[in-house]
Amino acid sequence: MTMSYYTLGNSGLRVTRLAFGTMTFGTEWGWGTEKETARAMVDAYVEAGGNFFDTADAYTGGTSETWLGEFIAERGLRDKAVISTKFSMNLEQGNPNAGGNGRKNIIRAVEGSLKRLGTDYIDLYILHAWDRLTPPEEVMRTLDDLVRAGKIRHVGLSDVPAWYASRAQSVAEHRGYEPVSALQLEYSLAERNIEHEFVPFGTRYGAGIMVWSPLASGLLSGKYRSDTMNEAGGRLETMRGSTNPGFQKFNDRNWEIVAELEKVASQLGRSMAQVALNWAATQPGIASVIIGATKLDQLKDNLGALDFDIPQELRARLDAVSRPITPFPYSFFGSEIQGGLTGGQAVGDKPAGYLPDLLMQGAFAGVS
Repeated sequence: MTMSYYTLGNSGLRVTRLAFGTMTFGTEWGWGTEKETARAMVDAYVEAGGNFFDTADAYTGGTSETWLGEFIAERGLRDKAVISTKFSMNLEQGNPNAGGNGRKNIIRAVEGSLKRLGTDYIDLYILHAWDRLTPPEEVMRTLDDLVRAGKIRHVGLSDVPAWYASRAQSVAEHRGYEPVSALQLEYSLAERNIEHEFVPFGTRYGAGIMVWSPLASGLLSGKYRSDTMNEAGGRLETMRGSTNPGFQKFNDRNWEIVAELEKVASQLGRSMAQVALNWAATQPGIASVIIGATKLDQLKDNLGALDFDIPQELRARLDAVSRPITPFPYSFFGSEIQGGLTGGQAVGDKPAGYLPDLLMQGAFAGVS
């Protein structure tokens, strides 16, 4: 398999299209992987050419960051590795300032992450979730201060409203702060709602989308079937009673998606996971897809997700079965209404080929 590197959003940071998510490092949450398996998975990802690692301060109570830092140090990879980590979640009961997105917590959190990761800087620092309180002006100023201090290199947002992301980017542009280079959002055949606003925002205003849960927490991996879901085990079964909406995947619509995905994967001679990952990674606006696993063979299978193309007719079948509902006001932005704005004429932004793709390839010509 071959990994190509592309810039993240409007930044100069070069990352692989498959990022390695480390939320599974540790078993503190009742599922996950032991340390030696985690180390072997990092080795396999690096050997395949991957350079983009994603973690968070809250993952497995800090174990994820600690192990990732150790593995990168063991291999002497710090200059090659692109490390993304996140802040927002509160792990200290009774202290409201140990979580959220205020300046006090951001500065506390970054110091903790730097220590656990064993590094002097973080390549991409991401707000983990909107706290509904902190104004984007405070967030962006604090993150810019950290960039200027050399503690972080780039800035991202995860799980925020589109209006908040837009406001944050506008504040950064107007005040000369470090802009948002990445949006980390849930996206898969089972969850396509970011297409309404986040994909247009990201492509127009320089924020590459990093996809989390491209396999819908394992639903699209081939592990689950509607008639045997109680026997499969895994994360979705473990978290069935959770109030976290990210784990609420068992419904009739999703079972239809799983059934169609299985048929398409069979026709392609590929695993369901590979097809689901390929579909997500090649959708408009997607910069990188976060893959995660609890077993080495799962990761190796995922790493083959970009070694093939999905024919248009099969992609159309996946698009059709997974098409999201179009609520107001998005229902006004389709051809049914927009034709009334164009006078019935075909009107577009730019013709195909207006902005040629740029991909530089060639043998390394270093100086020996």
